[in-house]
Amino acid sequence: MRRIVLFLATNLAVLLLFTVIARLFGIDQWAAANGTSFVGLLVFAAVFGMGGALISLALSKPIAKWSTHAQVITQPQSESERWLLETVRRHAQVAGIGMPEVAVYAGPEMNAFATGMSRDHALVAVSSGLLQNMDREQVAAVLGHEIGHVANGDMVTLTLIQGVLNTFVILAARIVGRLVDSWLSGGRDRGGGGIGIGYFVTVMALEVVFGLFASMIVMAFSRWREFRADAAGARLAGRGAMISALQRLSATYGESTLPRTIQAFGISGRLGTGFKHLFMSHPPLEQRIAALRAAG
Repeated sequence: MRRIVLFLATNLAVLLLFTVIARLFGIDQWAAANGTSFVGLLVFAAVFGMGGALISLALSKPIAKWSTHAQVITQPQSESERWLLETVRRHAQVAGIGMPEVAVYAGPEMNAFATGMSRDHALVAVSSGLLQNMDREQVAAVLGHEIGHVANGDMVTLTLIQGVLNTFVILAARIVGRLVDSWLSGGRDRGGGGIGIGYFVTVMALEVVFGLFASMIVMAFSRWREFRADAAGARLAGRGAMISALQRLSATYGESTLPRTIQAFGISGRLGTGFKHLFMSHPPLEQRIAALRAAG
């Protein structure tokens, strides 16, 4: 609940900041003169920017289950499932969070993910490939990593950042679109505050450009949170076990079969070099291993 309040408070602060900037630079007066209420534009950007992010967070668990065909363990049918539930329960108690739902999904790669709207109502899922190719010490470390994501509130924080950036992208693209359209029309009154083709073209183009920069910021945070989750896994299952799990992942790394909508929540994700690295949700496994060794 605290993080939801933080989400709303942060976005409200952003809206207030935009309002002050608009007043100082005369944007609100200009918008009113051109038939547009700046406050109305601000509300529009906030509703679609923050609302979309909140809806995505609220639906994260059912979408993850549906897209991966994950089977939630309600009554363990084997010793392996009992061990999995008990390990997650132990990690959750130490981390001070509610017991997450635990699921297994069919996937050849070694991977796991956590998602959910709050620390006490999360989902932790592991692939069948991870259970088949890692020993229990390594699996326990991976589960600790995912519990670390939940305990750190990473899903909510990522949504907060995405919502703020979405609001900025929508608002900035439309303000610049108005300016370009006004310049193209030579400042002539279109009647009733109408807008021309220059506005629509500019908005579409700038939403793509600004959206790319926003994605870089979101992915930078995503990479940083992986180091924090690795540290949590080391605390919960042992530094040696966490390093061993990451080494096992690096030895057999391949393209993830997780849907793109939840790849950022996996323990490993797509990698890239050069400019592509700016859009990667996970840092290289070698960097993560080196960080754990340095921390020790």
